[in-house]
Amino acid sequence: MLALTMSRVRCTAWILATCIFLLLSGCSEAKTPTALERVQKEGVLRVITRNSPATYFQDRNGDTGFEYELAKRFADKLGVRLEIQTADNLDDLYGRLGGANGPDLAAAGLTPGGIHESTVRFSHTYLEVTPQVVYRNGEQRPSRPEDLVGKHIVVLKGSSHAGQLADLKKRFPKLAYEESDADEMVDLLQKVDVGEIDLTLIDSNELAMNQVYFPNVRVGFDLGDERGLAWAVPAGDDNSLLSAINDFLDKARKDGVLQQLKDRYYGHVDVLGYVGAYTFAKHLQQRLPRYEQHFHQAADKVEADWRLLAAIGYQESLWQPDATSKTGVRGLMMLTNRTAQAMGVSNRLDPRQSIHGGSKYFVQIRNDLPESIKEPDRTWLALAAYNIGGAHLEDARKLAQQQGLNPNKWLDVKKMLPRLAQKQWFRKTRYGYARGGETVHFVQNVRRYYDILTWVTQPQMEGGQLAESGMHLPGVNKDKPEEDGDKPL
Repeated sequence: MLALTMSRVRCTAWILATCIFLLLSGCSEAKTPTALERVQKEGVLRVITRNSPATYFQDRNGDTGFEYELAKRFADKLGVRLEIQTADNLDDLYGRLGGANGPDLAAAGLTPGGIHESTVRFSHTYLEVTPQVVYRNGEQRPSRPEDLVGKHIVVLKGSSHAGQLADLKKRFPKLAYEESDADEMVDLLQKVDVGEIDLTLIDSNELAMNQVYFPNVRVGFDLGDERGLAWAVPAGDDNSLLSAINDFLDKARKDGVLQQLKDRYYGHVDVLGYVGAYTFAKHLQQRLPRYEQHFHQAADKVEADWRLLAAIGYQESLWQPDATSKTGVRGLMMLTNRTAQAMGVSNRLDPRQSIHGGSKYFVQIRNDLPESIKEPDRTWLALAAYNIGGAHLEDARKLAQQQGLNPNKWLDVKKMLPRLAQKQWFRKTRYGYARGGETVHFVQNVRRYYDILTWVTQPQMEGGQLAESGMHLPGVNKDKPEEDGDKPL
């Protein structure tokens, strides 16, 4: 009897031990989700990038930039939401990518190789660029690597350009250069443009996008062969997300998606508005008469000066009803699809609808400005918001206030707008990088066209009457400083 009892105890103990073993085995073999499965389960793709014109920024159309659009397409393919994070510099970007609970990938115009290669893995390349040495027009042109010796050179810290110069220094020990983590590429181009530094290195795609804003910048020579840009993921053995990225990029190249984005952001320079008085006069005769009635009707409806609305239309499209930009804005007033829908425009290429929609949108922006902003500054600041977006205008107004200037005066705010493209300033703002210098040109051009339209539509005003009106004649006193806020609307 005792033997039977002991046998049962041993049997029970064996069964219990077996169950515990199987339970523990099942726990140890529980599948850990891959990086790709985790992204899909959480429903969000976290991408870290740079806040710059070639990667990611916000304008009046919302989030934009080459890297942003490409990453958004990848997130859409995965069926998840895109979450953008921005890094202060490349060291920060790579550090956060490899950190715990960091972003899933980096999409920031990165070149495989360099000092960070051991901490990440790079995808297939998606855009071919050439590193170029740029200098200031009027200075002696560098044409070979040895010409860099003795020059004041600054490049981005941790960039592939810094690595290139480090390699060159082995050949030319007297070569000296600085690495900056306080600048973006636009800042370095500006420093070359004004002569603050002699040279910098920039990839050909970024130069193509920005050179129009820096008229003194010239290419000295290509430093090395063409190379490809790539995305990066944290180092490790999990290839699931990287494989999905490579499949996506390969397909985007094959389907022509990459070429479309390249053409949109780097293929051409938008020169609307930079026309001579002769061309404008010709368009006054040939184009404006077709649409003047629509401007009058829209102006009566929204209670605005029709000539101001016409000036906006000319700056936007040169009064061409079928105009289409690389970013998808269309029509005579160049409306985004979202703005058109909000303004009740069903066909952006219909000049009447476009004029009425754009006019309504402009006046709405002007009405939404703080009551503390009085005319005529209210109109000039509304023009700035029409171009750059209300959020970025508010950033510029806050910068003006911080500098002891008047945030309600166009004369003061326009001094701050270009700073939205400078890293030392836009990193302090809420909405980040913006082409503030372009907005200043936009407002000044619209004001110039408005002045001319006002003049030519009041031919009876001559001599003293014209002087009293405060209007500017085209080509007259063009070097005289602009006097803001002196003309009633």
